[in-house]
Amino acid sequence: MARSLGLATYLAFARRQQPKLKSISTPRPDGELIWLHCADPKRVRTLAKLGQRLTRQRGTQHFLLTTNQGAQPPGLPEGALWQSCPSENPSDTIKFLSHWRPDLLLWLGPELRPALIDTAFRCDVPCALLEANRTKIDQKLRWGPEPTRATLMRFTKIFAQSQEAKARLQRMLPDTAAVTLSGDLSEEAPPLAVQEGDLEELRASLSGRPVWLAARLQPEELQIVLSAYRQMLRLSFRTVLVVVPDKVEDANTMFDAIRDDGWRIADWEAGDFPGEDTQVLFARTTDELGLWYRLAPVSLVGSSLKSGAGGRDPLEPAALGSAILYGPSVRRYLNSYTRLASVGAARIVKDSESLTAALMFLAAPDHAAAMAHAGWQVVSANAAVSDMVIEHAHSLLDGQRAST
Repeated sequence: MARSLGLATYLAFARRQQPKLKSISTPRPDGELIWLHCADPKRVRTLAKLGQRLTRQRGTQHFLLTTNQGAQPPGLPEGALWQSCPSENPSDTIKFLSHWRPDLLLWLGPELRPALIDTAFRCDVPCALLEANRTKIDQKLRWGPEPTRATLMRFTKIFAQSQEAKARLQRMLPDTAAVTLSGDLSEEAPPLAVQEGDLEELRASLSGRPVWLAARLQPEELQIVLSAYRQMLRLSFRTVLVVVPDKVEDANTMFDAIRDDGWRIADWEAGDFPGEDTQVLFARTTDELGLWYRLAPVSLVGSSLKSGAGGRDPLEPAALGSAILYGPSVRRYLNSYTRLASVGAARIVKDSESLTAALMFLAAPDHAAAMAHAGWQVVSANAAVSDMVIEHAHSLLDGQRAST
């Protein structure tokens, strides 16, 4: 495919920029390597989770994640190899592609890098553009005719964000059938595992008693939870509170604080099952959150009531049918909380009073069920888009393998 005048002019101008990539210290792992680029710093976790899921399905351990110039994003999942994206100077893009030799590129915009994408195309790397809508080119490297159309034609597959975007892209690219409507890519949380025997025994042991969960708590959040629980018992004195610390090293301190406060507590790791008089069931590790989220119709996702911890993943309880309460400090998962709250699947609380009010509202089973159903719908919608992208990614990778 010949380069367009716009792309050729762009590349000529990019060639005049100072090269910045001196060397790459991280070795390329053996075998198949999937490359993901995220131009939006707020979407890095979403794309990284997709890469982790695809990598595991392919039977490989690592994937390459690039972002725009800057520091490595925090909280990347296991298996992610991060590198700052190279400059648009062709010597940098060639050095980058020669080192990593990716088998597939998944690009999450909206910003495009024509030189890098063109180099990938010329290295026979299948390229897929996710959430395509209104793409843009760095204006510092723009001079001459518009290179966007020619850059888009380098993609093997384009997933349009909306029906309107799909129609616009098809008008721009009339000779390609590569545009597919997908919708928004959202972060996923695969359902956490559970020992079915433990779940059945616990349900039998509780004999229909109401349960709510305070998961991934920081020590400084504990008194807020206990204060709300004390108020909750006035409405429903048989309610059981399950407490799971965020860090195992805080477990002894939190367990002692609950016991010393006079609560009747059962220690799950010590083999205790809740009895008729148990008020607090304490689990020292997060290893069995899949059990607790299934058991509790309502979950407070901790590490969110006090600033500093940044929140924890709300899609885990949403995937398992638990209504979600959370505090205001959720910067690490803001997109997921916003999406859940917008459909009524999650409710923000700020202190013991607002937590008590939320718990009393959700004591009505139909209220909790409505929230849980809304959360499940969000998780299902997230999975549908990811499934579509992953299906096409498998097809492109299998095609690469067959051609070599």
